[in-house]
Amino acid sequence: MFRTYAGINPEFKLRRLNKNKIAWGNAVPRETAIALPLLESKNDDRLFLQRFSLAYEFSVSFTRDAFSTDNRTLADLILGPKRDAATRVSVILDEGVLREMPDLKRRIAAYVDTCPGAILAGPVETIVGGEAAKNDPKLLTDLQRRFVDNGLDRHSYVVCIGGGAVLDLVGYAAATTHRGIRHIRVPTTVLAQNDSGVGVKNGINAFGMKNMLGTFVPPHAVINDSAFIDVLPGRDKRAGMAEAVKVALIRDRAFFEWLEEKAEALALFASEPLEKLIRHCALLHMRQIAHGGDPFERGSVRPLDFGHWAAHKLEVLSDYALRHGEAVAIGIALDTRYSVLAGLLPAGEDLRVARLLVRLGFELWHEACDARDDTGALKLLKGLEEFREHLGGDLTITLLEALGVGVEVHSMDPELIGQSLEWLRREAGI
Repeated sequence: MFRTYAGINPEFKLRRLNKNKIAWGNAVPRETAIALPLLESKNDDRLFLQRFSLAYEFSVSFTRDAFSTDNRTLADLILGPKRDAATRVSVILDEGVLREMPDLKRRIAAYVDTCPGAILAGPVETIVGGEAAKNDPKLLTDLQRRFVDNGLDRHSYVVCIGGGAVLDLVGYAAATTHRGIRHIRVPTTVLAQNDSGVGVKNGINAFGMKNMLGTFVPPHAVINDSAFIDVLPGRDKRAGMAEAVKVALIRDRAFFEWLEEKAEALALFASEPLEKLIRHCALLHMRQIAHGGDPFERGSVRPLDFGHWAAHKLEVLSDYALRHGEAVAIGIALDTRYSVLAGLLPAGEDLRVARLLVRLGFELWHEACDARDDTGALKLLKGLEEFREHLGGDLTITLLEALGVGVEVHSMDPELIGQSLEWLRREAGI
């Protein structure tokens, strides 16, 4: 089990900034901090700056058969300190998972029955998986209504079992009902276990754009259960590997070289290297969130989104025929080639990256790459502005200056993007 932290010191102090400003901060007795401004205040116009920080902590467990009655990982999370009332637990299940594990609803209900002090709040509910979960706003309000009707409160738990899109939706619903119900994620795909499931984002698509509505709310806990990966369709196993390539390229050259070494075994979905890929990738993402300095993306940088400006747009342009990971693979290859053309990355490294992605089973071209508007302009280029608008501030794109080393830039040359796309087309033999 691993824990990730963000923020420190919830205590208060009083600090004078200058003669007209007083700030609340850390480590002076609470009584002094509260009383002093009230005693001093007359008819002044001083500015009082409210400041406090919170510690976020959630566990990430790597286990197997989480709903076996012998496995107490989930039970230990939902029982916790003793309470007078039973802890209510609502379980939301990705329908794609249920197709592969038709007995799972019964097993979940039996598991909760073995947890004295916990009660299943209504039957286990199934919802549509994939991007469809994030494209229908009615699903959000249906979930919120269900949580209210099932009597959930801030001491209850919403356990979501599914892929990244379902986790995003249910996390958003949980975060916005009662201003926050405890959410336990049980990711069931490679992509969710090694990336989005261990992050702090929730949300849905809206207004024709990815993740337009959402929150930054960490989960109460994450349980990565390898048994779900066993039954995952091959296409979804492969899609999640793109995020491993991404984080290796911008943070960990040794991991990239390990991926090259294990590419054939990973392409065949061998269990041992796939489990290692998931764990190492998840830990790299957790380290970035905890120590990268901006876990809630208040600035203009999205350090873990290498290849994503194009990927997000390609998903939309393909009407989500491309899985997120498949679009990310194309975006990675595109931005790696661009890095070479821009003089940031040595020539030949683009081929090395593209070959790894192909060895893993990715196709690096889709007709959406060449979609054009009525003027003949590439629709993909609009993804740059949409990427900037999502955070605001300056456009900030991660490129590569070496394998394992990312670099931030604030502009991209449309002509070089076009040349990079033509290179992808040629490499794909189209």
